[in-house]
This record gives sequence, structure tokens and C-alpha cells, in this order.
Amino acid sequence: MLNHFPMRCFFILSVFIFSLSSCSQKQPNVLFISIDDLNDWTGSIGGNNQVISPNLNKLAEMGMLFTNAHTSMAVCIASRNSLLSGMHPTTTGWYALNGDQKTMNTHYNDVMKGKQMLPELFKNNGYKTFAAGKIFHTGTNDFDTLTGKLWNDELGKYKPTLRKIDYERGEGYGGYKFYPFPKGGSQLNRFYGKKLKGGHSLCGGPLNREDMPNGKMFDELIADFAIDKLNQKHDKPFFLSVGFVRPHVPYTAPRKYFDLYDPDSIQLPNIPLNEMKDIPIIGKAIAFNYGVPTMGDYEAIQGMGDAYWRHLIHSYLACVSFVDAQLGRVLKALENSEFSENTIIVLWSDHGQSMGEKMNFRKMSLWEESTKVPLIIATPYLKSNSKTNVPVSLLDLYPTLVDLCNLPQQNHLDGQSLLPLLKDPKTDWKKPVISNWRYKNYSVRSENYRYIQYRDGTEEFYDHTSDPKENNNSIALKKYTEIIDTHKEWIPKNPALPIGTTSWKGDEIEKRLEQWRAQDSIPIWLQ
Repeated sequence: MLNHFPMRCFFILSVFIFSLSSCSQKQPNVLFISIDDLNDWTGSIGGNNQVISPNLNKLAEMGMLFTNAHTSMAVCIASRNSLLSGMHPTTTGWYALNGDQKTMNTHYNDVMKGKQMLPELFKNNGYKTFAAGKIFHTGTNDFDTLTGKLWNDELGKYKPTLRKIDYERGEGYGGYKFYPFPKGGSQLNRFYGKKLKGGHSLCGGPLNREDMPNGKMFDELIADFAIDKLNQKHDKPFFLSVGFVRPHVPYTAPRKYFDLYDPDSIQLPNIPLNEMKDIPIIGKAIAFNYGVPTMGDYEAIQGMGDAYWRHLIHSYLACVSFVDAQLGRVLKALENSEFSENTIIVLWSDHGQSMGEKMNFRKMSLWEESTKVPLIIATPYLKSNSKTNVPVSLLDLYPTLVDLCNLPQQNHLDGQSLLPLLKDPKTDWKKPVISNWRYKNYSVRSENYRYIQYRDGTEEFYDHTSDPKENNNSIALKKYTEIIDTHKEWIPKNPALPIGTTSWKGDEIEKRLEQWRAQDSIPIWLQ
């Protein structure tokens, strides 16, 4: 009988049966985990072989690890707005730094008119939404930072924590949710004193419980909140956002995580002394401009010597291990809950973090250590313990979750669904990742190459098959001409102006360039 059954009918019947079985399944929950400023220093990615991150490694084994994932723009606000809106900064004009927050908020409704942020989409399609910590830049919390008491259950209300914490804040740093600072303040302040007008957050050190408000770090409260939600009964599927703030500066964490590492064996990145010689002046200005205002971060580190550099790396590693432990607590709670078989886990970071590469100790650039992020997606019904090195963007998370959770398709999205890769890591994937830094400065990251074009027309090019640390700008080598040309084709043709503007009038990078050109004063360590 089957031999006489038309293949077309057989296909239709198969799809119908599959649809029935799909409808009988529960709508999946989503555990949406962000780790602030986490670069590729995880055991599974291998950016630093000293790091101790067993829970990040375990999660990578549970799902798919994207080893070549990148942000749209390597700074917190712009990256998170892009991911959660599903739109690139070149579409929205949200090239936002902290100082741009007021302008961005003023024009929020103009940009998002008729569109939904990712958590809002879930909320409007039958999901219960919860959040703790830093999801949007302002710190979206459903609970009080100090007491842990619930404020509201719905992520859609977005009530940022505005209370000031009454304990040592450090010098000149307003992001209180990242506290505490080291006991006694930052090392930079103790070394430079009043000569240093800012940048004091670039510091670290171990904390005792009495150094923390109510004896806990903010990330421990965030994990407590998530665990509590996973232990509750829910009559609807949930979208639970968990936004850890470490390893964001200051690099402070409980002392036990510092004790995991031998400070005498901490390895410094191997950085060529003349690494900046082939970098265009605008690239140097970007690297310099977003560090310490009165001196570049690298200059400050040089002044204090390699011991301080080693201390910073020790502190960053300790913070990674600390937040890894909080992740482990949440994963364990999920494993022991009734939701373990029907929850999608997504883990991401908003951008990377340089630790001396390209003379940079921040993010905020177009180079690998700034744009590259950990990205893991684990589902209970697709392949586990798989990885891919094709280039993917954080923009791709929005359409991926739409597909995984069978939500209405959205027509404003700039990313592409990763579902084909989740089903088959060998799927052909051609689209590179476009990252920008402020207006009209771009990086095009393909599987093996990075091309950078600045708004003055100057360029960089790196071959990751032979130069994975991006030490040598190969833009002038003729053997790459054709490859470079194919990357240039991806540069946005008509990018949106910065939000709230009607014409391009320059920014702080231009001011730095004017100063350098007028005084011929590029710092020696950038030459």
C-alpha cells in the first residue's frame, strides 16, 4: 500500500504528524543569562589557559558553543540595546555610551515604535517574565539590591535600582551596582593621587564578607533570586533574565576565588613592544580616548610596573571564577527543578575585555579582544556538546529565540536565526559579523579574517589563521587584496546618524585627533 502512496502526500502527512506532536509539547522556558564584560577567558573557549571555569565548561557541553561570536558594538549600552531590540546600531543610531543615555531615552519611542524588545515579545505572548541584575544597562531588577525583597514580578515594568549603597564607593565612579571597591580604594588612586582625574575603576582585589553590604556580593543576590524563581511553581512558561555584573570593573570578589590562583605564576599576555606602529591614528585615538582621561591606561600600568598588570589579571581571573560559581548555583537549581527538561539556556556577554592587548585595558575598540564574546545555547531537544567557529552576532539571539519558542516572526530584525546551526553545526554560513565603534568606524569579522575601516578611510586587516592575536596589520599585503575587497562589500552604505542628531558634527574622537595633530603629541607608547 505504501508503495502506491504519492510521495507528496507522504510528506504532507509527515508534517501534519510532526505538527501535532509539536503542539502537544509544553512551550519551552528560557533562562537568559548575561555575564558582563566576559571575554574569551573561559576554559571552553581557551582564551586563557589559566582560568578556572568549570560551570561555563559544563554549560558548553550541554549545548552549542559559538567560538566566533561578536557584539555589534563593544560597550555595554549599545551592545545590550542592539541585542534586546534585534537591531544594529547602524539601523537605530544607538551608538550609546553612558553620556548618551539621556538622549537615547528621549528618542526611545521613536526607534521602537511598532516594535518590541525581546523580553516584551515574550511577555506579550503568554510568558511570565522575571529579571535580576544587569540585562538592560541601567540594571533591571525585580528585587531590592540590599534586602533581596521582590519589587515586582514583571520584567516589562523595568524599574531600575536607584538606591545609593552606604559603603565605600571608590573614587569618581558612579556605577554603584558594581561595588565594593578594594578596601582602602583603588590602587591607581593610591599610586597617582590627585594627578589622576578618573579611571579609578581599573583596580581589583580580594574582599572579606565584612567588606560587602549584608555580607554578599551583588551577583550572589542575583543568583539567589534566580534560584528562588526556579524553585517556585509557574502556571505559564517563563523568561527568566539573570544579569551577572562580574567580571566588570572593579575586579573585586570574595577572597576564596583569589586563592584559587598562585599570584606568582600569573601569566601576562605576550604583547609586541611595537604593536601599535601599524595602527592608523584614529585607531590609536579610540584606544586612548576611552581609558583614563589624564593618561592612557597602558601609560598608567607602565608607571606602576608589571606587578600591577599581573595583579589586574589575577583579579580578573578571580572574578571570572566567582561569577562561574554563581552560574553553577543557578544551573544546579535548574537541574533539580521540574523545569530541567523544558528550558532553553542562553548565555552571553555584552562584549569582551582587553587586558593589555593593543595597549588597551578596556573594551571600546574594533579589535578581537573587545568584540569577541562567549555565547552558548543549550536546548533539551537539540544536539549537545557541539561547537562551531562560524561568525555569529549577538543580534542573532532575538530571531533564534523567536524560532525556538515558536513566537510570531518580527520583521524589524537585523540578525538571522541560529536554528540551522543548532541543528547542524556544519551548516553553510556566509554572513560575517559587522561591529562598529561610534559612527562610521567598522569591523567585518568573517571566519578567518578581520577587516577594519575607520571613517577617515584608513584600514586594518588581520589573518586569524596566521595571526590570531591581531599583532600585525596586513592591510598593505597584496596577497590579501581580493579577500579585503570581499570584506569591504559588507560595510554599511547608509548608517543611521547618532540618535537625536540631524547631521554629523564629530565626537570626542575627533577632539582627540585635533589635539594630537595640533601638538604632535601622540603618546610614545602608541607610536
